[in-house]
Amino acid sequence: MSGAPVVVVGAGPVGLTAALLLARRGLPVVVVERYAEPYPLPRAVHLDDEVFRVLQAVGVADQVAAVCRSMAGLRVLDGAHRVLAEFRRAPDAGSNGWPQGSFVHQPDLEAVLAAAVASAPGIEVHRGGEVTGLEQHAGGVTVRWTDRGTGADRSVRAAAVLGCDGANSTVRELIGARMRDLGPADRWLVVDARATEPLPVWPGVHQVCDPRRAATFMPVTGDRYRWEFRLAPGETAAELAGPDRLASLLAPVARTADVEVLRAVEYTFRAQVADRWRAGRVLLAGDAAHLTPPFVGQGLGLGLRDVHQLAWKLAAVLRGEAPDTLLDTYQAEREPHARALIRVALLLGALMTGGGRGGAVVRRAVLAAVRRIPAVARLATDSRTPPLPRGPLVARRGRAGRRLAGTLLPQPEVLVDGRPRRLDDVLGDGYVEITSDLRIRRPDGTALSIEDPSGALRHWLRDVSLVRIRPDRIVRSVRR
Repeated sequence: MSGAPVVVVGAGPVGLTAALLLARRGLPVVVVERYAEPYPLPRAVHLDDEVFRVLQAVGVADQVAAVCRSMAGLRVLDGAHRVLAEFRRAPDAGSNGWPQGSFVHQPDLEAVLAAAVASAPGIEVHRGGEVTGLEQHAGGVTVRWTDRGTGADRSVRAAAVLGCDGANSTVRELIGARMRDLGPADRWLVVDARATEPLPVWPGVHQVCDPRRAATFMPVTGDRYRWEFRLAPGETAAELAGPDRLASLLAPVARTADVEVLRAVEYTFRAQVADRWRAGRVLLAGDAAHLTPPFVGQGLGLGLRDVHQLAWKLAAVLRGEAPDTLLDTYQAEREPHARALIRVALLLGALMTGGGRGGAVVRRAVLAAVRRIPAVARLATDSRTPPLPRGPLVARRGRAGRRLAGTLLPQPEVLVDGRPRRLDDVLGDGYVEITSDLRIRRPDGTALSIEDPSGALRHWLRDVSLVRIRPDRIVRSVRR
């Protein structure tokens, strides 16, 4: 490698994606991972269509889609597993060019990303390395780590460090950042299993709104299934995972004789955000920066969005194209977005699982009303996330409902010289402008005309003459 690398701490999906994004921008990368082997069991199980565009940006979206199962939507059930409401999602591509929701077995996702990293020039991966120190100096950071296999101490002088090392982040601790609670912790038993035969279930998320014990069930991919059960105060996962209790919990969906339980463990779902995401050239991303309850399935998605934005900003700084102050916009933009989604998860969790017997009565009435109002029902399945706030890189103004700045550019299929292409693949890696006559203009003065056979992009541009698009596909500004 030439030049000081960016050190990425953590080789989960967020860290590997960060490495690929940085390498695609010509930066050398060193990945340091504490564990010698990838974690073999599932954790995250959901990807939405927005974060599929991040995977598309690193060239692995089609391979990941091949190991995913399209998510049919959400069913809300009562304690007897009767359907209170059903919110369906179309299995075909939405406005972002990918299905709105997909189930994934995280080890499958990590295997795709690891293969891409292994074949990418400019990325070194060191597994079994435990980071022990960070020393900042002019123009970079010295990273020290210990090889857990040999005990040897190693160090590297880095241009920058990304802490993508999860909820118990060492990097966060080393820079003195602290997690702040946005809501109470919630203890759940998580059961992952494989079925000997396919279970005859609806291919979406089943949320059981039982005042005695809230639960969630979902078919993941292939023969894999997940259950989640809220633990009562004082109750332990070991008690609930005993053969008789577990058989009773799984009974509405499957007999324990028909499934192989891979694990049954307690998870504490937290709603937290780090008080600072940056110390000089050291930055946090993913679970190191924020933790969310699972009710909107955005834990992994938030982290992938973090590094999609951070990669182009860091590359611009390290290549001398922008001052270090550009990195100040990272937390300023990403933290409000993360907080908004965490609050939605907290609210949705309370609406679907809280309130005891009284809450169950209210929930039934509310869901009945929601089903009769199509516009409200659509909100339950809309995968769009909140816009970025107004700031130096988001000129957010204009009338409510059409404030495009801060929102994600849609991705319909377009034609270039008569050939179908995904729009992001046409735009390239930098800033671009798109005009109302469907011309893409780049900073170097080159331009490209596209066709929009579906009319979706032209409709989105209907009252503007030009939009400026950032490298992360967020609208920077609009000219009307």
